Amino acid sequence: MGSQTMNFVDFIRWNHAIEHATIHILSRMTPFTSMAGRSNSRGFYIYGDLPTELLQQAVQEAIERLQSGERHLAIHPNCGTNMIASAVLAAGGTMLAVTGSRKRGLIEQIPAGILGALLGVVIGQLVGMRMQARLTTNADVPPVQVAAIERRQLGKRIYHWIELAYASSLHSG
Repeated sequence: MGSQTMNFVDFIRWNHAIEHATIHILSRMTPFTSMAGRSNSRGFYIYGDLPTELLQQAVQEAIERLQSGERHLAIHPNCGTNMIASAVLAAGGTMLAVTGSRKRGLIEQIPAGILGALLGVVIGQLVGMRMQARLTTNADVPPVQVAAIERRQLGKRIYHWIELAYASSLHSG
């Protein structure tokens, strides 16, 4: 990292990694709680009815474990990256399969389309995990601390905003 200039994409990737690691840890602490996350350059949101103190503990543990080399925590199987990769490849697989069986009847096109979609989804999961590791997250998290955690509610939906502050030397440039 050294003297290279950091931009908002770097912050999003680090925050996305911390978000995933936090969800992994929370899933272990509260196994039957539904939750989701979304990152940006300033921090991330965790959607779900969770105690703020437990979330604070999970975020801190996530940061520490990523910084100690547990890179696998930055990758999550339910990430939107996986969903997008699977959707694109499933659509492409369906189109290829149906186009390849166009001379055949509808009865033969349907199974071909389903098979193409299924292959796209399976391959999409693998591609999505690699995309997370190389593009949408960065497990090499520099010095960072939690600046704020705010519990918010919209109707019956409860979520938290987690603001992160990186070492000031990273903001130069």
